[in-house]
Order: sequence, then structure tokens, then C-alpha cells
Amino acid sequence: MFFDNWTGLLRVVVVGILAYTALVLLLRVTGKRTLSKMNAFDLIVTVALGSTLATVLLSKDVALAEGITAFALLVLLQYAITWLSVRSDRVRSFVKAEPCLLLSDGRFLHAAMRRERVTEDEVQAAARAQGIASLDDVAAAVLETDGSFSVIRRTTNSAGSSAG
Repeated sequence: MFFDNWTGLLRVVVVGILAYTALVLLLRVTGKRTLSKMNAFDLIVTVALGSTLATVLLSKDVALAEGITAFALLVLLQYAITWLSVRSDRVRSFVKAEPCLLLSDGRFLHAAMRRERVTEDEVQAAARAQGIASLDDVAAAVLETDGSFSVIRRTTNSAGSSAG
């Protein structure tokens, strides 16, 4: 139950090092975009890569070459989807969520907040994290596509001034 033999442990160590190295190399080759802040699609790919790594490490039925092929397939699919999403609005809208305005001119947009399942406390915490004590000082708060908040401080310029 706790220990079968040294061969099994050695296999996990050798396959683990090789599979991990192959995964890191594949992710580096595909560029920074693969490792950027995650949207839902990126999270799915990351979980699939982790699951594949665990299977390759712990299952004697899966050869290292099969695991590396699975890594390559997942990374290639992720690369293809991101490539297509840059070039196609339809693919982009399918893969990525749109940013959502949650607060405008210091006032909560409750319908948007319910739809995105965000509380007033979360918006206030995001403002505080950016050094804004009062929501009266916030022009807008946005829930970004990766789940992070952007808080835009209200400008202190008078509305009557003009550029020119």
C-alpha cells in the first residue's frame, strides 16, 4: 500500500522530469500569450495540461511519448484558438467574455452586477486596493475578461474646461 518497489518510484521521477521539461518547453515556444492571465478557455487548457501531466506521471499505461503528444495537442489547440480569436470576432466572442461595467459615476449598476455575480463589497474592495476610499471618486469600475477589476478614478478637472 505504501511502497511497491523502487522501479515505480524511479519511473515517476524520470517520466516526471522529462514530461515537465517537455511541457515547459512547449509553453515557452508558444509565447507569452499562453501564460497570460487566464480567461475560462485558458483555465480549461491549464487544467487539462495538469491532468495530462498527472496521468503521464502516475499511470504505467500511458507512455511518455503519448503524454508529450497530448501536451503538444493541447498547446497547439490553445495556440490555434488564440490565433483565430485575434483574427475573427465570432471566435473571439465565443472564447472570451466581454468586459462588464459594474459602477458608473459612483453608482452601482445592479443588473450587471447580478448577471456577473459580483457584490458591492467586491467592487468597494477593488477601489480600496487602488487607493480610492470613496466610490464618489470612481468614474467607473469594470469586471475584466479575466475576472479582475479595473477601477477608473474620476478626474479632478472641471467639466467646463476645454482643450485647445
